[in-house]
Amino acid sequence: MNSYPRWKIALVAVVLLIAMFLAMPNLFGEQSALQLAKDRAAVVESDRVAVEKLLQAKGVPLAGSFIEQGRLTLRFEDKADQMKARDAISAAMPNAYTIALSSASRVPNWMRNLGLTPIKLGLDLRGGVYLVYQVDVRAAVKQELDLYEQDFRASLRNAHVPYQDVRVDYPDNRVVVLFRDADSFAKGRTAIIADNRTLNFIDTNVGGAPALQLTLTPEQIKQREDYAVQQNIVILRNRLNSPELAVSEPQVARQGVDQIAIELPGLQNSAEVKKILGKTATLEFRMVDETDNPYQAATSGQVPIGAKLYYTRDKRPVLLKRDVVVTGDQLTDASFQPNTQDGPAVSVSLDSRGASKMLRNTEENIGHMMAVVFIDQSREKNAAGVEVDRKTEEVINQATIRGVFSNNFQITGINPIEGRELALLLRAGGLAAPLSEIEERAIGPSLGQDNIDKGIHAMVFGTLAAFIFMAVYYKAFGLIADAVLAANVVLLTALLSLVGAALTLPGIAAVVLTVGMAVDANILIYERIREELRMGITPRAAIAAGFDRAFSAIADSNVTALIAGLVLWLIGSGAVRGFAVVLVLGIATSMFTSLMGSRALVQVIFGGRRKLDRLPI
Repeated sequence: MNSYPRWKIALVAVVLLIAMFLAMPNLFGEQSALQLAKDRAAVVESDRVAVEKLLQAKGVPLAGSFIEQGRLTLRFEDKADQMKARDAISAAMPNAYTIALSSASRVPNWMRNLGLTPIKLGLDLRGGVYLVYQVDVRAAVKQELDLYEQDFRASLRNAHVPYQDVRVDYPDNRVVVLFRDADSFAKGRTAIIADNRTLNFIDTNVGGAPALQLTLTPEQIKQREDYAVQQNIVILRNRLNSPELAVSEPQVARQGVDQIAIELPGLQNSAEVKKILGKTATLEFRMVDETDNPYQAATSGQVPIGAKLYYTRDKRPVLLKRDVVVTGDQLTDASFQPNTQDGPAVSVSLDSRGASKMLRNTEENIGHMMAVVFIDQSREKNAAGVEVDRKTEEVINQATIRGVFSNNFQITGINPIEGRELALLLRAGGLAAPLSEIEERAIGPSLGQDNIDKGIHAMVFGTLAAFIFMAVYYKAFGLIADAVLAANVVLLTALLSLVGAALTLPGIAAVVLTVGMAVDANILIYERIREELRMGITPRAAIAAGFDRAFSAIADSNVTALIAGLVLWLIGSGAVRGFAVVLVLGIATSMFTSLMGSRALVQVIFGGRRKLDRLPI
């Protein structure tokens, strides 16, 4: 018994003290709060001072404030003060901040500066909005076929090869290039394959004309569909994490084959978020056709060759050249500038390919006009309740090229609201495939609090029942087990706070299950000790043998449970993953407390006694 190393006892004590310190932020609770964010800029200390002075002047009491991740969080004692503060800041500082209603912990600033935070609560406990979007994966495949069509046309055009047509057969997922004769077929085939070496083409014949055909395989279709879903997840996360929306702790995950589930804990108004999520926005830069009359083209319906008819936002017709100078996929960054010499503007940065095109275009067209076309694609329900794709193309800016520029310039002529939204959508990127909302579920804070209360009651009653059973059945050793179980809960709380995992209602169930597994481990140890005592060995030897011989059974049962938990963690989503996270962490803490913590406490209580005739077990 005395052979148990003292350093292990010290290790258990140190781990428990650290766990108590890390779990301490969970004792402070939460308050109503506002989150203030700037577009493309971090909130600094001077902003915090200005806002606090404003609220003080307006008579709005402030419970506390802090700056975190470039956002200013203001805490209030109740919701009434929260709403008064929002109205006061919006009126006194219009367009200065994006304001989001939220909640924040009462953790003191010194703890927050050390990085100590309470456990994050999931949607079912905190309240908020749950959205499910379906990805139009067929549209993603169609987009890829369209890109192949454009690429094949460009290859033939660059190689100066005549051809009849390039057709896309969507139902059969193939692209067919028709040629005029065998000679053009040979040259065109060489040009296309040279630019697309990774694709598999077949030679065929359509209506007596030689043709080159590309058909997507089932594996390629599956890859494109998976890419569309995963890319949309990335884009949605970028939009939700942007300062303009100021959504705190959003959760975006794949659900099934073609669905994306979004959890927005603490969100009280989803209208603005939903407006942004499903949009696909991009820009095209085109030169203005300055020789033809746009009003005549709009009236007659006859658009000159090489031109395309557009309209401005005030419905004025504009003729633009068909050749696109730069497209939206060549943008690398976009930021909103509220105050420039020409009014609100969006600063745009281009990649090297787009910059070279813009440089060449501006060098050749100084004194001529260039226009910016804003393309907005979204999915909406029509009057019959059927979802349809809506595409809007509007000229938002026309300006004369006064000098040469390439990768950095500004778009003006837009209002502040449009500018913020445009910068966000361009910066986050375009969706890889259209989205359609198929489910929205709002969970109010009162329901979330009710879930918390019920979950805590279940956890308390279940744990209390285990405590009473152990104390009655195993006497003093049962009290030791109770202390170890309490330490297990503290360790688990500390780990959840440290790793930032969100605690959900199933997670509370996993906590209760973890306590039960820890009880089971202690029962195995104590029954082994009893068994050794019945065989007539000394109490000290019985304790050592009980812990040593129970180890294999405890390890085997926990490892199998750990494997199941890891599988749920890796392939599960939503509530299943929330349960698995707590279960996996709980298995680790219960193993530590049952084997090392319990042994250390028994050593402290009984190891120092010179004479030990019997054990209270």
